Amino acid sequence: MYEAKDTNLNDLEKKSFYSFVSLYLFSSFLFVIFTGYWYYNAQKNSLENETYYKLNHIADKLSGLIINAQMKAKVLQLPNEKEFEYTLIPTDEATDYKRGYFEKNGYKILVSDAPQEHLNIEYVVVKTNLYFKKLHALKILVLSSMSIGFFFIIIIFIILAKLFMKPIHKRIEMIESFIQDVSHELNTPVTALGMSTSRAIQKGVYDKKILTNISISIKQLEGISKSLAFLNFKQKTQEKKEVNLKNILISTVQYYTELTQAKKIDIQMHLEDVPFRIVPSRAELLFSNLLSNAIKYSMPHSSITIQLKKDSFTIEDEGVGIAKNKLDEIFKIYTRASDIAGGFGVGLSIVKQICDEYDIDVLVDSKLGEGTKFILRFKK
Repeated sequence: MYEAKDTNLNDLEKKSFYSFVSLYLFSSFLFVIFTGYWYYNAQKNSLENETYYKLNHIADKLSGLIINAQMKAKVLQLPNEKEFEYTLIPTDEATDYKRGYFEKNGYKILVSDAPQEHLNIEYVVVKTNLYFKKLHALKILVLSSMSIGFFFIIIIFIILAKLFMKPIHKRIEMIESFIQDVSHELNTPVTALGMSTSRAIQKGVYDKKILTNISISIKQLEGISKSLAFLNFKQKTQEKKEVNLKNILISTVQYYTELTQAKKIDIQMHLEDVPFRIVPSRAELLFSNLLSNAIKYSMPHSSITIQLKKDSFTIEDEGVGIAKNKLDEIFKIYTRASDIAGGFGVGLSIVKQICDEYDIDVLVDSKLGEGTKFILRFKK
């Protein structure tokens, strides 16, 4: 639908496009169906009335000829009615008949008592299958018209889709460009600060407290940078690798050592070797967001317990906890579980996205004032 350079839709564009497709085609389909149904029923009723009046007209005409023949003592001469058949029922054979209009064996039938026993004729029976022939032709016409109508609706849809998606595509490209720029701008000072801090620590001439704060800030900025890079709508495809989650987890905990020491938080770990096929940066981001969240919402002089088993990962803090009515919303982007600590409300959303990507179940248990426990269950 786009030019060659625009053929690859990102996830957000696909979601918007498919929502538009579903809504437009579903509503159009219903419109075509209801219109076809209404037209078919209207024409069917009209055809029914036309058939009835035609049969009634023939019956009246034949009855008139019968009555006229008796009154004028003439020989009864009956006309030939094209596509209509009729039978005259004598009085002595009339017990099996009853006046009325009905259908039977593919025919519309009218039984009329208009002859009033003239020439000893009790009923005139007129029948035709013309109604069903016309009804079949009507069905074909309606279905053909609906198909042609829906075809033109699809053509209109393609035109509208181009008009609809083009500005969205451009706007998302602008957002992607913005996120890439922000990530790049953040990464530059983060790298510079990190190198300067490392040199100062190696030389041993520094104010340790200040440099520790700088290091903590750098890591917080780096976390923001990684989160922004992950939220980029058009992520580059990365190759999955067989990694040991234990090693990644140990590295993540070491990364936050300065922050945990600053808050005097004790990290207790019980780790097993767990091989898992994942993009390494995804695993780092997964553990990093859960750990930084636990540190952020933990009180000083508390502890965080981390457990890694073959089939699960658990992280439990003794922090502020999450209100019960907020547990269903914490994984929504830009949603924060508490106002006690800062943040952009993207960490747990990223956790959920990564877990969904790798078919990992996420469970959360929390009590206000007591702490929060996250459990990730790996499916085999």
